[in-house]
Amino acid sequence: MKILKKFGLLVLLSTLMLSGCSSSNTTTDSNNDSSMPLKGTTLNLYTWDGMFPQEVLDGFTKETGITINYSNFDFDETMLAKLEETQGKDYDLVIADDYIIELAIEQGLVQKLDRTKISTIDNINPIYENEFYDPNNEYTLPYGAGIPLIVYNPDEIDFEINGYSDLWNPKLKDNLAIIGNYRVINGIALKSLGYLFNTNDLTEIKEAGDKLKELAPNIRIINDSNLQDFLITGEVSVAFMYTSQVNQALLTNPDFKVVYPEEGLGFGIMAAFIPSQAPNADAAYAFLDYINRPEVAAKGFEWLGYFVTNKAAEEYISEEMKPLIILPEDKYDLIEKGEIIQNVEDDALELHTQIFAEFQKETK
Repeated sequence: MKILKKFGLLVLLSTLMLSGCSSSNTTTDSNNDSSMPLKGTTLNLYTWDGMFPQEVLDGFTKETGITINYSNFDFDETMLAKLEETQGKDYDLVIADDYIIELAIEQGLVQKLDRTKISTIDNINPIYENEFYDPNNEYTLPYGAGIPLIVYNPDEIDFEINGYSDLWNPKLKDNLAIIGNYRVINGIALKSLGYLFNTNDLTEIKEAGDKLKELAPNIRIINDSNLQDFLITGEVSVAFMYTSQVNQALLTNPDFKVVYPEEGLGFGIMAAFIPSQAPNADAAYAFLDYINRPEVAAKGFEWLGYFVTNKAAEEYISEEMKPLIILPEDKYDLIEKGEIIQNVEDDALELHTQIFAEFQKETK
């Protein structure tokens, strides 16, 4: 994932991975169970490694008779290149990040959903719908949200942290760890100034770059991988981390304090879609219907460790995990104030890259 990295939670699903991507293989067995109309079909699922627990995948196959051919990619761009190469063929269902889905839809590589084929579709939490990549909910179903948050050790910090702006407090000198995603980090500087994460205004981006340089003395670590370890071991007292890292930190030490920045959340959504020429679209619909059942979705999200995008599943989440992966309703306004990190214009992107490179030099 480009914005939402799944470090520490990725488990190999080698037992599911078959060579290549199969076309439709509907059985001609005259004894085929009529309660399993798709028995013998193959679902060609294309997403990141470790997206589903084994019991969910096995449960689907047992119930439907549909075999899952699980293929995985490392980056969203890899997925898009493969869809372009096959012209929307070969794969039946893809789960990827929001920004890349926008490009796939623009290229005609995604088909509109027949929502009547997904009986569980109303379980989706509407706060995660109608986003920029699919404003009319025609092509996708959300499956997990990532919201980078601030976590700190209250025993080591003598002031309250409420938002991004507090990370600039001189008391945090050499005591802050942050992720290495340049759009997200440049974005928190923009939000601290009252600007948008996705602004294309070069003057605003330059101002945020100057603001970011002022943060440099507080930075001890910039690292995308296993950032929570530096907080857990006490090397830093404050960290701005990806969702999965926040969860691991809090599971290790429940006394850590998590902060939903008051300026508004920068977040990302993973979503499922059916490619334009999927060979087995009916199998994809069956899988979408299955994974959005509340009890099944709860198992999936606890495994995945991302914020639950299925409202009906929330009551099935364990008490231990509820505070970690269910966005409190009193924080919904921060979603409205926040933004999904989107594609920006080329000159804005180039400036972001330059600013972050200069910032990294300042922190060394």
